[in-house]
Amino acid sequence: MLAAVLLEGFHAVKHALRFGADVHPLLTTDLSAAISLAETHAPDLVEQFKGATEVDEKHFKLRAGRTHPTGVAGFAEKPDLPFDRNAPIVLLDNPRNLGNFGATIRVAAGLDAGGVLSTGDVDPWHPNVLRGSAGLHFALPVAKATSLDFPGELIAFDADGDLLAGPIPDNAVLAFGSERHGLSEEVREKATRIVRLPMRAKVSSYNLTTSVAMGLYHWAIHRAS
Repeated sequence: MLAAVLLEGFHAVKHALRFGADVHPLLTTDLSAAISLAETHAPDLVEQFKGATEVDEKHFKLRAGRTHPTGVAGFAEKPDLPFDRNAPIVLLDNPRNLGNFGATIRVAAGLDAGGVLSTGDVDPWHPNVLRGSAGLHFALPVAKATSLDFPGELIAFDADGDLLAGPIPDNAVLAFGSERHGLSEEVREKATRIVRLPMRAKVSSYNLTTSVAMGLYHWAIHRAS
């Protein structure tokens, strides 16, 4: 059996449900309020939220570890999703900020990437990363990289690279370094090319999530044209 993870808040539960998770138990401190949220923000999931278990705040905090403004939490097993090599995979090279890590997963899910891999010692399923993704870990594969040997191009993003131009292959891996330390030497050596995003002079860097969004958008817009 795969390990169960905590889904904190209505939106994390909503996304997990939409992408096929069996959320059990689904808890709320106010059933009528949870159903109202579903009616306005996820009408496709009203019936699932009607089946939530209403508990008092003490029990909710005992199970979820703390309260939540939406009064909603759930538990679901990690999905075992295959990586899609018909869309670029995002490789985060030793990410350190867990909230940014989660936000990049949210962006990757929104732009229909083939998955998200990471190097380093941060668990990509850490509760803080899952919180940052708003439950969108369930929308695409998320895992630790076991190797840097990938079929196809490994395109590394760095301010010292050539300006990104032209299409990105569907089976590429797009590598992004941490905001403070950048890319590791190992990723640089493995990269088939190093590219940069356009950026105004005197601006030091983009946020990691912004860089991932720009890279994936470049792939998507060239693919569609």
